[in-house]
Amino acid sequence: MTTTRQPRDTPLPADAPLARELLDGLAEAVLTTDETGRVTMLNAMAAELLPEITVGTELSRCPVAALAQAVAADADRFDADHHGRRLRGARRQLAGPRFAWYVRDVTEEHDRADALRAERSRTAFLAEAGSRLGMSLHRDQVLLATTTLAVPYLADVAVALPRPTTSTEPHARWFRHSDGEPAPVSGLAPATLTRTVPVLAEALAGDLAEPVPWRSAELTDLATTLPPGFDSPGAVLVCPMPGADGSAGALLLVRRAGRPDFGEREIELAREFAARAGAALATADLHGEQAHLARVLQTSLLPPELPTVPGVTLAGGYRAAGDTLRIGGDFYEVFPHPRGALFALGDVCGRGVSAAVLTGRVRQSLQTLRLVEQRPLELIHLLNRALFDAPDAARRSQFTTLLLGSLDRGPAGVDIRIAGGGHPAPLLVTSDGTATPVPVGGTAVGALTAARFAETRVHLDPGDLLLAYTDGVTEARGPRDAEMFGEARLRAVVASAAGQPPAALIHRVLETVDDWLDGQAHDDIAMLAFRASVPA
Repeated sequence: MTTTRQPRDTPLPADAPLARELLDGLAEAVLTTDETGRVTMLNAMAAELLPEITVGTELSRCPVAALAQAVAADADRFDADHHGRRLRGARRQLAGPRFAWYVRDVTEEHDRADALRAERSRTAFLAEAGSRLGMSLHRDQVLLATTTLAVPYLADVAVALPRPTTSTEPHARWFRHSDGEPAPVSGLAPATLTRTVPVLAEALAGDLAEPVPWRSAELTDLATTLPPGFDSPGAVLVCPMPGADGSAGALLLVRRAGRPDFGEREIELAREFAARAGAALATADLHGEQAHLARVLQTSLLPPELPTVPGVTLAGGYRAAGDTLRIGGDFYEVFPHPRGALFALGDVCGRGVSAAVLTGRVRQSLQTLRLVEQRPLELIHLLNRALFDAPDAARRSQFTTLLLGSLDRGPAGVDIRIAGGGHPAPLLVTSDGTATPVPVGGTAVGALTAARFAETRVHLDPGDLLLAYTDGVTEARGPRDAEMFGEARLRAVVASAAGQPPAALIHRVLETVDDWLDGQAHDDIAMLAFRASVPA
């Protein structure tokens, strides 16, 4: 039996039943053309996707413009939107000057790609919003960032209205940014605004859970928040900005007339964006409250202005350990009395707020105890007992080193009694530049209930100076080998500044320590200097 094989490049006849059945079963449109460019065959899918084309149609003049242009330009591909569908065609040459066009419906594929691009765009928008809003710790900065981020991605105009901070505010303050404005602006909204846009009052009160589209031609009061010359608004979306304990505010997204309304996905995106803005606004409000408390704490804990003590020139120096609050564990106090003054200089164990809290307690205790006892040694014992009598003494492991002294003017200088609680020895600087430590000793205050304290006496002749300091000076470490500044360098600096006023000497010490640190982190520093006045 002999079998005749058909050449591989010879197409099946178009009217062959099997060929027709196979072609009609394909999921893509197939049509062939002859040497004149006219259609010779179409399968069932071609008839469905391209109903305008029939056998005999000249493709270069067919109603499908993209296909006609491809044929005229002798191109092998085309893409077109046709009857609401996205079509993509490819041409393949057959035997002779004949061609076959294969056309696929890629609408779903195209829609998926569009959806993926849109989702990536939304994700990028929310990521940028989260980053910029998270960097804003001031209430106004958050509101300005909210409006600038929303335009033009979500709307043509964005108006942010924070919840009034007090019940006495008659109007809501708004922040606005619009497409075309060089910078955001702010103003006061009329009291009637919440009545004009009813859901706005609900959003500000925290009674609105989801964004609400709003469209009305009668939004006359809304015009006061819109840019000058802005046409009648089209779509308006009212978005609640939820905070930690209710509403943080509301966000109005306004589109010009003619721009499409907010779709379901856009409303969801606006909801997520407004939620991030509300969280950032709540964080900014919390930060503002903490900053206010910090300023109050800072004001109460910073060293006070030194009083005037007859016969003595005073100066103090203070520098916290590089934190932004400018509060720490080093402190000094001077309490004048008729004979002279009572002074204290101490160093609480630790840094920052926790040390500052104990600092405040020590200073308040001294303020009270000095009214009943002004002898340094007896007073330091009372202070130690008071710290252990505090309600949290059992949980607290902090203590303070302390110099507690009294200045008494005499006919020829100043007599000083100093009680010590584990603090570095002060320096006695005579008028000839000699700097001598004045050992005091004692154990730290607040460390032991049965602590032992010591007392010493020193006399200042006219022109002599006593410098008390905390270990932040001597233990300052330089950038090379972390070497400490040390007592020897301090004595050398003090000796070189002998004869200068106390304020100039302290400034000289601080300046020298700064040079030694060369920008490195440092401990708290406090200094107190007394100079016996020289008779006129």
